Amino acid sequence: MRSVSIKDKVIFVTGSNRGIGKSFVTQALAMGAKKIYATARDKSKLEALLALGGDRVVPVELDVTKPEQVDAAAALAGDVEVLINNSGMGTGSSFLAAADPKKAQLELNVNYLGMLRMAIAFAPILKTNGGGAMVNILSISSLTNFPFAASYSASKAAAHSLTQGLRVELDGQGTLVTGVYPGPIDTDMAANLPYDKESPDVVAVKVFEAIAAGTEDVFPDAFAVQISQGLKADPKAVEKMQLDNYNAAQK
Repeated sequence: MRSVSIKDKVIFVTGSNRGIGKSFVTQALAMGAKKIYATARDKSKLEALLALGGDRVVPVELDVTKPEQVDAAAALAGDVEVLINNSGMGTGSSFLAAADPKKAQLELNVNYLGMLRMAIAFAPILKTNGGGAMVNILSISSLTNFPFAASYSASKAAAHSLTQGLRVELDGQGTLVTGVYPGPIDTDMAANLPYDKESPDVVAVKVFEAIAAGTEDVFPDAFAVQISQGLKADPKAVEKMQLDNYNAAQK
């Protein structure tokens, strides 16, 4: 079983300026990471993390939808041992809300293709540095479609499939590939969702503990655990629950 402790490791976190990404940086600092590459599309939004971490935090301008920026980040960060693919976005769109699926294309470009770009760029780096770990922040909606965020769910389902495939392809180089399937987390993205929400700091700690134990699938909050157990017991019942929730919302 592969296991990767964060202590004394070099970490790369996409989407570090807020939400779970910011918590990954702060908790990695607290748990003894040697260096953390923290990224944002606008580096000025990383100033609070730089003040907290000093020279242990390296700011990187990165938009995962731009291949040239992904390549530049990989060229800069050749010492990375743990890659956390955290960048993501959601438009809150159903499939049939608009005639033109531009929102779905945007979600796929960030949530699936962005993760794929990062994996292609950083897998050789992880191999050179001993294998390490690739952590893909997915969603419980990767495993069942939530109608209020249908195209987001589809993009995360693609990222789930990507994670499974990467696990196979990177097995030979000794890289632990871990998928994280959170439910609603107390971040800007989930601000309007009518559910109890887990703290992003708690999620970050649970993920770091999971990769230290060699865990490949992480359900870091009560909502995610409930859905995952439901899918194991009766997946059609979970699907029907989404239908009932959708119908209730239309009344």
